[in-house]
Amino acid sequence: MSVYLDYNASGLVRPEVQEAMARALADNGNPSAVHAAGRRARARVETARAQVAELVGADPTAVIFSSGGTESNAQAILSALAAGCERLIVCATEHPCVAEAAIASGKPVAMLPVDEHGVVRLDALRELLAKPGKAVVAIHHANNESGAIQPIEEAARLTRSAGGWLHVDAIQSAGKIPVDIRMLMADSLTLSAHKLGGPQGVGALVMAEGREAVRIVHGAGQERGLRAGTENVPGITGFGVSAECAARDLRAATAGVHWRDSLAASLPHAAWRDAAQAKVKAAGATIIGEGAPRLPNTLFMAAPDWESPQQLIALDLLGVMVSAGSACSSGKTRPSRAILATGRVALATGGIRISGGWGTVEEDWIRFADAWVGAYAKYRERLAARAKEVA
Repeated sequence: MSVYLDYNASGLVRPEVQEAMARALADNGNPSAVHAAGRRARARVETARAQVAELVGADPTAVIFSSGGTESNAQAILSALAAGCERLIVCATEHPCVAEAAIASGKPVAMLPVDEHGVVRLDALRELLAKPGKAVVAIHHANNESGAIQPIEEAARLTRSAGGWLHVDAIQSAGKIPVDIRMLMADSLTLSAHKLGGPQGVGALVMAEGREAVRIVHGAGQERGLRAGTENVPGITGFGVSAECAARDLRAATAGVHWRDSLAASLPHAAWRDAAQAKVKAAGATIIGEGAPRLPNTLFMAAPDWESPQQLIALDLLGVMVSAGSACSSGKTRPSRAILATGRVALATGGIRISGGWGTVEEDWIRFADAWVGAYAKYRERLAARAKEVA
């Protein structure tokens, strides 16, 4: 049986979500309609809105459903600009959908550097905020590749003192560690269903109290006039159930632990990840972000002489599914943004990401580590043999 360890790319859909979506599909009505089917559809949407809001400590009226995290990130940035921000400060390891949306805005964009572990440099943020013009600062709560968790509260204080707007992409962190928009002091925050065990193609923008979103999809008055188009009722229903399940699982994992200390909690995923990390590190892998607080489910590693596509193929043949830290296009490997930002250029095309989720068990991590160690040993043997032939 294959092992799936690519939850940071897209989680497996939870059984509870599949059941709820099937019921919604079987009773399809337009949520804007006033008849019975329409009212049932509207009830599903509003129930999901409350479930998603609960996951991040928000008021349900602050949640705007969308087609996914990419759309919601774009809406957040444009909302900040409409509120008077004149420039953007974007974390160097930010997801491309945020970085590209910032560039496409036509406003000046400054990159916020990170340290060797992938954590934003607050001293650099302070300097950038001191420059003329009100800024929207975009910092993801946790990096999608390394899992490095950012000091959002500290960044929020700096941003607020400069009169700016802090946008937090919490797509990777939600459901894995506590996320509360009020405690993080974010002005806007984004989520995506398929990272939580929900369906693909559904996301949400969550606005802080006192902040307003601008409409970027025009048409009728859905989502309180902030996102036109008939709501994806089955998808939104699944999003709500996945958020409720993620919140339940997180409460169980961190029971009795204050939310600020939750990273120190004895979470099963962290222990399984750390055991696998020790094995691959002993075999020659470099761990990216090892010195930073990280998501408990995420391991990002690189080999100095083994490019990521080769690793993915070797592992896939052994029944282990993970993803590359770099994206491939036309057979060419593109360097990882997260690795490049930490200054480890030589490793930038050799990164792979391993990420567990709700369906992961300890044996999955053991199988991955053993498969990688064995495959890497064989790869090194082949390299040594070729070197002898050339000599």
